[in-house]
Amino acid sequence: MRALITGGAGFIGSHLAEKLLGRGDEVMIIDDLSTGSFDNIKHLTGDLHFHFAIETILNEAVMDRLVSECDCIYHLAAAVGVELVIRDPVHTIEANVLGTDVVLKTANRYRKKVILTSTSEIYGKGVNPCFGENDDRLLGPVTRSRWSYACSKTLDEFLALAYFRQKKLPVVICRLFNTIGPRQTGHYGMVAPRFVRQALAGEPVTVYGDGQQSRCFCNVLDVVEALSLLCGSDQCEGEVFNVGNDHDITISDLARKVIAMTGSRSKIVYIPYEQAYEEGFEDMQRRKPDTAKIRRMLGWRPEYSLDETLQSMIDYEKRLMARG
Repeated sequence: MRALITGGAGFIGSHLAEKLLGRGDEVMIIDDLSTGSFDNIKHLTGDLHFHFAIETILNEAVMDRLVSECDCIYHLAAAVGVELVIRDPVHTIEANVLGTDVVLKTANRYRKKVILTSTSEIYGKGVNPCFGENDDRLLGPVTRSRWSYACSKTLDEFLALAYFRQKKLPVVICRLFNTIGPRQTGHYGMVAPRFVRQALAGEPVTVYGDGQQSRCFCNVLDVVEALSLLCGSDQCEGEVFNVGNDHDITISDLARKVIAMTGSRSKIVYIPYEQAYEEGFEDMQRRKPDTAKIRRMLGWRPEYSLDETLQSMIDYEKRLMARG
């Protein structure tokens, strides 16, 4: 297979590139490095089956050439992270909606399969014990920029499914729930890497809100395995799949776990949402996926525990610190 990964220099994209190269695929990535990093893919550049373009997916001429030469597209490029969404909502909306429009339009021109990565943010402020793919969604008001990301990814999903139904473009939608692992940055609001770095540095571990909100964290290696399986299955086309771990933990407990695993003397400091983000910030109290659909259709389930994943992140950060 010849695969194109948009956002391929990002955290998930770089791990996906490694997996596909490891099984013998040819991989091309495109990334403008706005949130990705060339360091994530530098070790791959010596592989003759790996190619890269440092460019935005909004460049339609470049995308036309790349898509025409690939067999499938993993569309990961997006503005991500709560802090980035709040700080730059124009970029969030434009990058997600206009970028996906270019990807789908170009894919349709050459009839190439698209794996569209979406997000658990789709479910908004819902209070279900766990979320299924066909559940109703509850979003906050448009005056809260925090919800612009969920709305932009919702439009991405609608557009992708419209291409499938109207134009018969093979599309699969994958809603990711809190993917974590080595190489993830905490710069844009991702909680686990921020906790690890703070604990290793002996700094206060900053928990936003009261810390009783819970999340399910899934190892990036499990996630890229799911993406690969979804791409290889014709029966999954036109479908939406939750991908994530279904073991939840409160953010306070996550902070305590990271402190214990790093042997840190850091203390937990609670910061009000309004101070961390913006006035009137809203969050989901619980975000847990129902993954019965992908288990039933593909037999996929997470293999890595939270402790194993956190340990891999701690080891990775220690290596970075040792290199200075």
